[in-house]
Amino acid sequence: MRQVVLDTETTGLEAKEGHRIIEIGCIEIVGRRVTDRRFHQYLNPERDSDEGALAVHGLTRHFLEDKPKFAEVVDDLLAFVKGAEVIIHNAAFDVEFLDAELGRLGRGRFADHCGKVTDSLLLAREQNPGKRNSLDALCERHGVSNSHRTLHGALLDAGLLADVFLAMTRGQDSLTIDVAADDALLANFGAVDLARLIAVSATADELAAHEALLDGIEKETKAAAVWRAAAATATAG
Repeated sequence: MRQVVLDTETTGLEAKEGHRIIEIGCIEIVGRRVTDRRFHQYLNPERDSDEGALAVHGLTRHFLEDKPKFAEVVDDLLAFVKGAEVIIHNAAFDVEFLDAELGRLGRGRFADHCGKVTDSLLLAREQNPGKRNSLDALCERHGVSNSHRTLHGALLDAGLLADVFLAMTRGQDSLTIDVAADDALLANFGAVDLARLIAVSATADELAAHEALLDGIEKETKAAAVWRAAAATATAG
């Protein structure tokens, strides 16, 4: 499963008033692992940013003047998101701007170029009704450090959202560690002498920490931890 976490910065809040995208940041997730693949581009919007927007991202018109225009990077962007589930926080905002940019070029709608768009804000509201669900609030809730975030940046925020999204969607359905192993490589080790294996028992503090972790997982997922179900089955057996 390929996913792309996307964020944008813009010159203002309203695409229909002619505000433009000035930065796009994308991070790839494959098999619930963040990869090294990135798409990041500053853009020349050919206009000033509103004062409020400038206070958020700090990207001045002077800084952006020598950057490419959206039309010059659109093919690379669409190739990066092609076929992927694109995860955006408050997706309606970013997609409206992306649709406006694509519309100027006659390239259709953003959703036509990717597998699907998932709004992590809506997901957070479902999981935490009545609570603050800004990216900063979610970082705090899920233990994702954002201490280095003094100004908003598309790639920076996409990276934070990738960590937050993986924490939000963490689930348990197997005790199997999913590691792809080559059979021929494993065969090189030969038979394992169980009598020579050393068993290390957990300390009382480690057991308490483990139980606290399971409590946290059950609270997040609203489901029983499979570790506890497996332990109960083993005890009953």
